[in-house]
Amino acid sequence: MILASPKAWLAHSVRRKLLAMALLPLLVALPLLIGALVIWGDQAYDRLLITKVRSDLAVARGYFDQVVSEVGGGTESVAQSHALHRALAARDRARLDALLAREREALDLDFLVISAPGDPTWSGAVTGARAARLALIDGERFAALAPHAAERVAVPLVPTRNATPTDRTVEDRALVVLAASPVRGDAGEVLAVLRGGVLLNQNLDFIDHINRIVYPEGSLPFGSQGTATLFLDDVRITTNVRLFQDRRAVGTRVSQAVREAVLQRGSTWLDRAFVVNDWYVSAYEPLVDAQGKRVGMLYVGFLEQPFRWVMQAMLGSIALLFLAVMALAAIVSLRLARSIFRPVERMNRTIEQVEAGDARARVGALASRDEIGALAQHLDHLLDVVDDKTRSLQRWADELDHKVAERTRELAQSNASLVQAQRQLVQSEKLAAIGQLTASVAHEINNPIAVIQGNLDLLRETLGPKATPVLAELKLVDQQVERMRRIVNQLLQHARPTDYAGYVESLHPGRVFDECLVLAGPQLAQAKIDVVKDYAATGTVGFNHQELQQVLINLILNAVQAMPGGGRLVLRTRDIEAGVSLEVEDNGIGLPPGSTERLFRPFFTTRPDGHGLGLWVSQSLVERYGGRLEALPGAGGGAVFRLRLATEPVPPEAVIAAASN
Repeated sequence: MILASPKAWLAHSVRRKLLAMALLPLLVALPLLIGALVIWGDQAYDRLLITKVRSDLAVARGYFDQVVSEVGGGTESVAQSHALHRALAARDRARLDALLAREREALDLDFLVISAPGDPTWSGAVTGARAARLALIDGERFAALAPHAAERVAVPLVPTRNATPTDRTVEDRALVVLAASPVRGDAGEVLAVLRGGVLLNQNLDFIDHINRIVYPEGSLPFGSQGTATLFLDDVRITTNVRLFQDRRAVGTRVSQAVREAVLQRGSTWLDRAFVVNDWYVSAYEPLVDAQGKRVGMLYVGFLEQPFRWVMQAMLGSIALLFLAVMALAAIVSLRLARSIFRPVERMNRTIEQVEAGDARARVGALASRDEIGALAQHLDHLLDVVDDKTRSLQRWADELDHKVAERTRELAQSNASLVQAQRQLVQSEKLAAIGQLTASVAHEINNPIAVIQGNLDLLRETLGPKATPVLAELKLVDQQVERMRRIVNQLLQHARPTDYAGYVESLHPGRVFDECLVLAGPQLAQAKIDVVKDYAATGTVGFNHQELQQVLINLILNAVQAMPGGGRLVLRTRDIEAGVSLEVEDNGIGLPPGSTERLFRPFFTTRPDGHGLGLWVSQSLVERYGGRLEALPGAGGGAVFRLRLATEPVPPEAVIAAASN
């Protein structure tokens, strides 16, 4: 079974259209809103976390720079102290060492040493007032400088997932904050250089203090934990990140991606990263020595998962709220839609019963008291009027037939011209009765149409912006009112042909066909119909240009509707005696059996959405100009509609006058 497309599924049912309008927000808009909310919320939350960790890194860097500055300032103050100059002048090594030991303890340094200005041991080291920089010192050399802190230098490497492969098992270099300050004599000459430093390897007090400054207790919500770390190259030499329980992750290494970004390219890493055994919102910044070489990294970060749980809970709550609101809106919309399509279905079913021959079918009373309910009452009134006029017309026809039969028997011996005149009189009286009926019906319909349209306009003006929720329903009623108005105009056009007669012109049939193809081009392209032109006529036809277009477009669109799956449309012109023949042939579903004689009757149609006036009006237009319209079965299936039109222009007044004589 081939499923119909959504457009075809909705094309012939008001119920389906209203249900689709009611359920569309729930089935389409809600998932789109939730998806957009999730994407936007995730991105916005990530940006917020990155902004947070960037500011944390700035705080940590500020404290680190302060420590470096304090090491430089403390070393400079000792270098300029009078006690140091006196000890140097006395050339008493024991006194000098005791002084340096006291100052080292007072400044909380790991070493404070003095050397000659040209000491090759310190070649390449920075020298200057308040000069303090990071420096790498060999483990043995550092042990000679600060034996009491030598055991903190060696950091055994711990195998770490995603780290850069290495054969090393221990990091035995010392990362220190090194300050150097010259000791000058009275003449400004450099007598010696004083160097002080702080070892960062396994300096837990230092890193814990940074962590307390950046992440004081209670600063991170939802149970998240803040961490800080100093790296020598890619090795954690001091950190408060836990490997497990109370053991710190000293000796673990950073991931290869972070190492390449920070140490190799010199970038600042601001992103989520896997730190030891969990995901953290992380910030890594390179640390450089006096020569500008990247020797390590400063890191701060906090656990991501608690924030992610909160974000997901928030988005879930909003999504549930959206779902509840949209579900409630869908329920209300369905109830409102039901109050619209049920009366419309009843009216449609009543029209179908009337078309099938049940003249007593009526919509009946409706619970709805709105415009649709009023429209149903007007429809019942219209059907009553039509039924009454039909019975009157039938009675008049019966009486007329009886009189004609009597007159025919009395004048059976009269000549053929008198018989022909009698027949024309009968036809004229029938046409007059039909004209009276259609004019009366049109008048009866126009009044309720005007009332409906006026109330609709008043409703929009009164409600103003409050009418927005029902604009679609009001538009639907407008469309149906416009449809009724078109039907009334077509009835009047048939009832009063002289009022609607157009200017007669000599028209080339092939050119008119081409103009109609341009107007019907979108429908032909959408239905995938091939057009074959067979223009053999050389003569012209006498017809009103606009009305001939109306007739031909009506026939072309009927052919398109007869070929829903595509097909071939043949447009043919031929010269005939005293005129031209125009044919519209399709290879569609063909004419229903027994429908040839009923095709041109008013209100007869084979389509559920048709009103049965198109061919009736087309035939009236053709006959008005002395032509004839007929329907024939196609040679290979389908149908052929043929117009026989006169070559010489025949004014509509002359045709109407000839028919009435």
